[in-house]
Amino acid sequence: VIENPTLADVMVTGPLPEMSLGRPDAPVTIVQYASLTCPHCRSFHADTFPEFKRTYIDTGKVRYILREFPIGKQSGNATVALRCAAPNKYFDLYGKFMAQQASWVSQEVRIDPIFAVAKQVGMTRPQLDACLQNQAMIEGLKWVKERGRKLGVIGTPNFFIQGKLVKSTLTMKDIRDRVEPYLGASATASA
Repeated sequence: VIENPTLADVMVTGPLPEMSLGRPDAPVTIVQYASLTCPHCRSFHADTFPEFKRTYIDTGKVRYILREFPIGKQSGNATVALRCAAPNKYFDLYGKFMAQQASWVSQEVRIDPIFAVAKQVGMTRPQLDACLQNQAMIEGLKWVKERGRKLGVIGTPNFFIQGKLVKSTLTMKDIRDRVEPYLGASATASA
């Protein structure tokens, strides 16, 4: 584990492209490590993310990066399906997996319920089956999770705000308290 990782340490990328929203040059970067089966990740996505996106991402103040940290085999398979989606459908499918957790999360590995969600963004079963055999993608996802572990991530959701690790589910107040100081007085006055 890297003690006190820098922002540069957090921003190291592996073989898979970063999945992000917002301006690449936004003044603040928030990286979320999430598991598709995590109820706390679902709560953040439902309760906080819409306002966070409107207030900070859509206004160009924050670049948001979502990194996969699957916990369990069912989450692992859903994560492969997520990465299999067209890049412009990634966040749409992520939202559907979060909103529909109860319909597909189970102790045993079941591909059919995962496909039922994935097909909502246009994925076909042959596409999903091929992705589940895509060793390069699977190795890339393992790299993302392993890098998270090296940065101190042990569960989900975990966030890095400008390189500082926060191991809890963020509220809008938490986000404001941590982001506004980076934006400076002029940004705060206009918000």
